Amino acid sequence: MAQRILVLGASGYIGQRLVEATSQQGHQIKAVARNLTRLQKQQLPGVSCHRVDLWWPQELPALLHDIDTLYYLVHSMGESGNFVAHERQIALNVRDALQGSSVKQVIFLSSLQAKGETNSDHLLARQYTGDLLRAAGIPVTELRAGIIVGAGSAAFEVMRDMVFNLPVLTPPRWVRSRTTPIALENLLHYLVELLQHPAQEHRVFEAAGPEVLSYQQQFDHFMRVSGVHRPLIPIPLPTRLISVWFLHLITSVPPTIAKALIQGLKHDLLADDTELRRLIPQTLIPFDDAVRRTLQEEEKLVNSSDWGYDPQAFSRWRPQYGYYPKQAGYTVKTTASLSALWEVVNRIGGKERYFFGNILWQTRALLDHLIGHKLPRGRPAHPFLQTGDAVDSWKVIIVEPEQQLALLFGMKAPGLGRLSFTLTDKGDHRLLDVRAWWHPHGMPGLWYWLLMFPAHLFIFRGMAQRIAHLAEQNREKV
Repeated sequence: MAQRILVLGASGYIGQRLVEATSQQGHQIKAVARNLTRLQKQQLPGVSCHRVDLWWPQELPALLHDIDTLYYLVHSMGESGNFVAHERQIALNVRDALQGSSVKQVIFLSSLQAKGETNSDHLLARQYTGDLLRAAGIPVTELRAGIIVGAGSAAFEVMRDMVFNLPVLTPPRWVRSRTTPIALENLLHYLVELLQHPAQEHRVFEAAGPEVLSYQQQFDHFMRVSGVHRPLIPIPLPTRLISVWFLHLITSVPPTIAKALIQGLKHDLLADDTELRRLIPQTLIPFDDAVRRTLQEEEKLVNSSDWGYDPQAFSRWRPQYGYYPKQAGYTVKTTASLSALWEVVNRIGGKERYFFGNILWQTRALLDHLIGHKLPRGRPAHPFLQTGDAVDSWKVIIVEPEQQLALLFGMKAPGLGRLSFTLTDKGDHRLLDVRAWWHPHGMPGLWYWLLMFPAHLFIFRGMAQRIAHLAEQNREKV
């Protein structure tokens, strides 16, 4: 029987897949997150997308009207500052919105808790969230999982990046901690099937894969499956000494997420999934097979709306590229109209060249010339760029008039990148975001990004401000 579902956290790697899976089953879904661009472009049947900031969720009570099941997939590991307080406040806001609503059950994806130990901030935040959701007076099914093996899983991507990016693996003592890693496919099956087993009261299930493995054993298995072999020498350093800058260097996973996650890995997180498997039986995917499937899926990562489904971007993708992109950019607020901004953005490569810091762009192009990579110059004569156009060494891959222009990076560098110009109408003003996205190729790609990062911050700020200024001048001339 079709249900009316609301998914909080629909933009995450699990949320996107859950929305797609429930849509295929004929349910009516409200997908809620701060950024839903990719889901909106999929135009899935029965899915409506709603941008909501759960820190100020005034729209949430209305969205909960006539909802049968609420999926709570929100976490705050990526937030700067005190993410535990941030997560508690969001849970409080959702609890208040749930009280008095018609929601019949809540399904909360949580984390395994350490038995008889003091939990890390990440695990404590999950515990607080579960307690607050239960206080709403609606039956809550809390599904706890440890390491998830799937494309986009922070734990998996940290391990993947360490193997691909480091010549020798010297992880600290947390690699001896044991857990029961579960394939993303198995976890999604549990989440979807719980709809057919509605809760009448609060309950907690633990989800597990078929094997108990230490993180060190997972490294060994990953290297065997991927064919990338590294000496692994654990060193006796406490987890707290793994600093943000080190994580920022070795992995493309956002450092705040990676650090919060690793703090939780110091515990044994062993699931007892007996009750869950009795309720929802399924064949569990072994760790090696889950890794193999994930690496195969990541080979197709660039074939997405983020890259305009561009065949050249797809052909240039390499398995060693980081799953998560690095990014640097600047957003400017302006009174210029969308049409004026769009007209100016489309001048890129012309008389204005790159609007700001042109000497730096020329210097970067010179580096390619010095290594024998001759770059083309020029741009089409027509005023508005079209998909497939060349702007110097860049290729236009996305054209959404008065919304987004994106260009594929064409210079020599260890990775794959794009430059995007995104326009947003806020009623009494517009936002222009100029941003570079970079998937690094191993450690050279990470070093390249770190070396370029200061210049990126300087250039993109100047570009955004210059484009806004020119667009505002156009308005004054009219």
